[in-house]
Amino acid sequence: MATDDRDVLIVGAGPAGARLAADLAAAGLRVTLIDRLRDLRSIAFSSAAVPLATLSRYGIPQAVVAASWSGWHLVGPGPRERRWEADGPLGAVLDFGRLRCWLADQAQGHGAELLLGTRALAWHQQSSGISLTVATPSGEQRTLSAGWLVDATGSRRQLIGTSQVPSPEPLVSGLGVEWLISVQQPVWQQWSNQLAFFLGSDWVPQGYGWIFPMEAPRLKVGICRLDDDGPGQPPLSVLLAHLLERRGLADAEVMDRHGGRISSTIHRRELHRDGRLLGVGDAVSTANLLGGEGIRHALLSATVLAPLLIRAVRQGRDGDRRITLARFGSDPLGPYVAQLRRQLGWRWPLSGRLARRTWLGLKDPGADRRLERLLNGLERQSAETLSALLFDYRFERYGLKALPDLLGLR
Repeated sequence: MATDDRDVLIVGAGPAGARLAADLAAAGLRVTLIDRLRDLRSIAFSSAAVPLATLSRYGIPQAVVAASWSGWHLVGPGPRERRWEADGPLGAVLDFGRLRCWLADQAQGHGAELLLGTRALAWHQQSSGISLTVATPSGEQRTLSAGWLVDATGSRRQLIGTSQVPSPEPLVSGLGVEWLISVQQPVWQQWSNQLAFFLGSDWVPQGYGWIFPMEAPRLKVGICRLDDDGPGQPPLSVLLAHLLERRGLADAEVMDRHGGRISSTIHRRELHRDGRLLGVGDAVSTANLLGGEGIRHALLSATVLAPLLIRAVRQGRDGDRRITLARFGSDPLGPYVAQLRRQLGWRWPLSGRLARRTWLGLKDPGADRRLERLLNGLERQSAETLSALLFDYRFERYGLKALPDLLGLR
C-alpha cells in the first residue's frame, strides 16, 4: 500500500482497533492497522469473561473460547462462599491472545495492512488529512499519511490523550495482575464451569480477585484494585500470592505472568475526536469499572464508529460527496458520541458510580459489612439474574428500593 494511499490509520490492534479495521476494510476502505507488539498473543492481560450473547453478536468462533461457564462462585468477605448455578452455559472465558490474532486475521482477510512491532511516535493534522510518524521494528522512523487516524491504544490513550483539550472529569484507574497457572486435573475440575470472585478487604483491599477456568488443566488467577492517592496499598504480587496460598494453589506451575491498567471516566465526557483524530474503545473510556470489563464494550464502540467513518471517508470522494451530504449532513461523524452513549445505555454511569463506591471504599471491616449486606440480598436470585446485574448492569433486578443504597445516595 502506498504511503499516501490510505483512508484510515488505526493505532492499536486490540478488540476495538482490529474490529474497526475489519469493518472498514470490508467496506472497501484502505486501512493500515498498527501495533507495537511483535506478537499479538503476548501480554494478553484480560480476564476475558463474556456473556454467551457476545459470541453470537460478534461472530466469535469456538477456537477463541478457552472455557465455558454456567455458574457464579463468590467468596468473601472472609471465608464465606456463595454459589449460583444455571441449567446451561451462561458465557465463555476467551483466550485473549487468540482473540486478538483472530480479529487481526479478519482485518487482513478483508484487505487491511497489518504492521506489527511498530510504535506510533507523533501525529500532525494536515489540510486534507493527517500524518503519523512511527518507528519500525528495525528502529527506522517513517511517516505515514491518511485521511483519518484512530487511537485504539486502550487506557494508554497514546494519541488522543495528548490533545490540548482537557477532560472535564478525572479518570478512575485500576491496576491488575494475572497469572496463568497449570494444575492437576482434579484441581482444575473444582474451578471449572464457573466464574469465581474473591471479595472483601482481607482478600484484595479496594479491589477483588478471581479464578477463571481456561483449557484444562489451566486456570487464570488475578487481582485488580482501583488506585487510591492514600498510602498503604500492599503490592499486587503479595495479594496474588496470598490468594493462591489460601486456595491451595501456591504450588501450581506458573505458565505466564502479565498485568495491565484499566481506566475510565464515570460519565464518558472526555474528547472523542480532535479534527481527523478519533478515539475508540478504552481510549474513550469504554472499559467498565464495575467488573473490569473491556472486550465487549470495545467491540461495541468499533461497530458504532465504523459506519460513520465509512461515510466520512466516502464523503471525501467526489463521486459520493453530493449523496452523503444530502443524507448525513456536513459531518457524518457528528453523531458518534451520542450514538455510543445510547448504545452503552443509561445504566453505564450508574455502574461506574457503584464501582467507585464499592471498590475504593472496600478497605476496612465496616466496608466488608456493607458488602456482606449487598451479597445477602443476592442469595435468593438466580444465576441468570446475577448475570443480568453484573453484565447488563440491570440493578433493578436487585430491587429498586435498594438502588439508593447501592449507588451511595443515602
